[in-house]
Amino acid sequence: MYEIIIVGGGPAGMAASVYAARKRLNTLLITSDIGGQVNWTSGVENYLGYQFIEGPDLIAKFQQQVNQFPIDQKIGPKIAQIKKIDGGFEVISESGEKFQGKVVVLASGKRPRRLNVEGEKELTGRGVTYCATCDGPVFAGQKVAVIGGGNSAIEAALDMVKVAEHVDMVSVTPLTGDPIMIEKLADAKNLTIYTNYQTEKIIGQALAEGIVIKEIKTGDTKQLDDTGIFVEIGLEPNSDMVKDLLKLNEYGEVPVNLSCETGVPGLFAAGDVTNVPEKQIVIATGEGAKAALQAHRYLQRQAK
Repeated sequence: MYEIIIVGGGPAGMAASVYAARKRLNTLLITSDIGGQVNWTSGVENYLGYQFIEGPDLIAKFQQQVNQFPIDQKIGPKIAQIKKIDGGFEVISESGEKFQGKVVVLASGKRPRRLNVEGEKELTGRGVTYCATCDGPVFAGQKVAVIGGGNSAIEAALDMVKVAEHVDMVSVTPLTGDPIMIEKLADAKNLTIYTNYQTEKIIGQALAEGIVIKEIKTGDTKQLDDTGIFVEIGLEPNSDMVKDLLKLNEYGEVPVNLSCETGVPGLFAAGDVTNVPEKQIVIATGEGAKAALQAHRYLQRQAK
């Protein structure tokens, strides 16, 4: 039985791993991939210490630091369930592998809802992005599209009209964000809003070159020559593995207190899978570090 199992290999999970190892805990990091959402980020300009760094390059630096420590790593398995057992927890993969730990830090992150259209997967990180806060400045002076009609899409459009040459906002429905947010869009002179339009495909070879949209009522199609495509149709927490263990909030996130504790003793959570606001890399790393330190304190108390 490990002293601590960390589920998730994004910024929160890797930070938790480093801090757990520095506390000399027998640690297992288990994750379906290394990097999570950061791998989809074209460039990062808001992480301290780097004026600009590609998302995968930042993750490579995180991984180098993790690899300095004697941490067991299982990269590839997708976790299906986390169960409470005598003395700790059992982490079960989709293939049936089982791992046991005295405490668990859940840092499984979120996944963007995808459009599931032609060209999206191939051009992710090559013009297609899921974070305007992270990637917006990379597309300064370009024509971009924001896909979505809720608050996250409106915030992305408001950010992008400040730096882009022109912004096309495409929504399947009339805008559904807060009225005060929608009102702010009226001041943007370089914004075109297409409501009741569906995104059909994303065009491009090495890089995104545009999108094809279809008017839902008439079926008429239109091509927009946008080189940055911001998909803002929501995020889904990777929390299914604990839905039988604790109560999730209305968004499917894991509620935590200021010490990263969940409602289950010994189960901690950090990063985007939690209800902590502002899903940013710097916040996830801080929460991951805090979760590992709190887990260490929990083990110390249990040993007394």
